[in-house]
Amino acid sequence: MGYWIFMLIMDLLLPITMIGFGKYFSKHAPKEINPLFGYRTEMSMKNEDTWLFANHYFGKIFYRFGWILFPITIVVMLPTVGKDIPFISIIGMILIGVQLIPLIASLIMTEHELHKNFDSEGHRIYQQKVRN
Repeated sequence: MGYWIFMLIMDLLLPITMIGFGKYFSKHAPKEINPLFGYRTEMSMKNEDTWLFANHYFGKIFYRFGWILFPITIVVMLPTVGKDIPFISIIGMILIGVQLIPLIASLIMTEHELHKNFDSEGHRIYQQKVRN
């Protein structure tokens, strides 16, 4: 049972981290562009506008994915209670691999939104409403 608890905690690290950082970034994006903390890509660091947009957007997506992964992780790990260590390990490792999909999707979605809302120089693209 001790190993199962250990694996459950390890498997919950990513969803809990996503929830925590997602909540933080969506509400309190780092005020200044910096190379250490925040959503740091070439596009997000163009200027203050892209920086705040990227951190807020990434935070919202990260938060949602974290809350989706949290119960899924528990539900997937529950049937492994009482099983042998190799089985628990395999299920736990597969689960961690699957958790990487929304993590990577968060990055792709944020970059897509950045490129949709800003030009290559980091200036906001104002989309005109089409009138009939």
